[in-house]
Amino acid sequence: MSKFIIEGGNRLHGELSITGSKNAVLPILAATVLNRGTSTINNCPNLEDVKTMQEILTSLGLKVERKGQSITVCGDTIKTNEIPERLAGKMRSSIVLMGSVLGRVGEIFISYPGGCAIGPRPIDMHLSSLRKMGAEIDDLYKGILHCKVNRFSGTEILLDYPSVGATENIMLAACLAKEETIIRNAAKEPEIVDLQNFLQKTGVEINGAGTGIIRIKGRSEIKADVTYKVIPDRIVAGTYMTCVAGAGGELVLRDVDYEAVSSTAYYLRNCGVDIKLIGEKDLLVKSDKNLKAIEVVRTTPYPGFPTDMQPQFVAVLAKAAGASVVIETVFENRYGYVEQLMRMGADITVRERVAVVKGVKRLTGAHMEACDLRGGAALVVAALSAEGTSVINNIIHIDRGYDRLEEKLSSVGAKIIRV
Repeated sequence: MSKFIIEGGNRLHGELSITGSKNAVLPILAATVLNRGTSTINNCPNLEDVKTMQEILTSLGLKVERKGQSITVCGDTIKTNEIPERLAGKMRSSIVLMGSVLGRVGEIFISYPGGCAIGPRPIDMHLSSLRKMGAEIDDLYKGILHCKVNRFSGTEILLDYPSVGATENIMLAACLAKEETIIRNAAKEPEIVDLQNFLQKTGVEINGAGTGIIRIKGRSEIKADVTYKVIPDRIVAGTYMTCVAGAGGELVLRDVDYEAVSSTAYYLRNCGVDIKLIGEKDLLVKSDKNLKAIEVVRTTPYPGFPTDMQPQFVAVLAKAAGASVVIETVFENRYGYVEQLMRMGADITVRERVAVVKGVKRLTGAHMEACDLRGGAALVVAALSAEGTSVINNIIHIDRGYDRLEEKLSSVGAKIIRV
């Protein structure tokens, strides 16, 4: 099992390019199942979750080839409708294959999805929505779902909560459905817009992504040769911003969608970090490490402050002067990483969904365990700003969302190695 060894106290200087979005490329790869033509997806990050999705598509019988940052999927034939349990159990995004595989072949066997242990993430909205569109779904045994449909029927669906995964699943299911599907209270995340833009390139008539209402007119078949570039990863960009905030220094982030990271930038500015947009796609981040506490930070669906940035932000607040209150409204068990930060000397009190962070003058290096993806990233942020050497074990979680993190941070002055 690999680990990071980080010597803290080194300022960051230079520039980094932001890779393609994990949370965008996974549903887009799931969407290639619908296309009987060839889909070439560019700007694909080299991540464990992306590799898992490639394996799933290959297991279905699709021809999948990766060259550099591009993945090509030839969807002329599908040989099976069973998703291997060992692969589905590795990541949350496997569930969006329900909409695309059911739409394409009318039947799927899939286990409940895996991913990080950050609290219950029920798939009730996924299942109820697909049932409204005509699917028959049975829970067979040991968490295996058996789903069948002759052909999805377009309908109007009002989501109880703007779930990203449920929105994506309905979008995919609707592409080959009879008549029109309308999603109300749809998720508005940039990754939803990216999925829509890809589907439009394949010829699907879909609009409204980025608003609360999405309309999809189904068609009988999708067969198109398309090339598409995935958007930059807003959570990776935000994580690098917090690295600079904690460690100090000056960093230029290339190829950033500012609107997508604006809520993270807003709160970091309130902490005392200098953030400026250079041109249209570059961001200058400067920090002198003299950070200020924030009265309240609350995670909410996009365009609010993202839950995927909460752990990294708490790592920054751990050294901010004063006390900050962080309220997690999305996942109830997202504070699993806090115990690890406290090993470094952080003063954090958690009560259910609320964390009170009292800034300390210094953090000291410690041996820690990454328990999930973003919690692991928070340990890296803290270690970069700490005094002494930190060891972060179980970094396979971090590799699920960050492409060669140690190489990129090393290139801008961090002392971090993988062992």
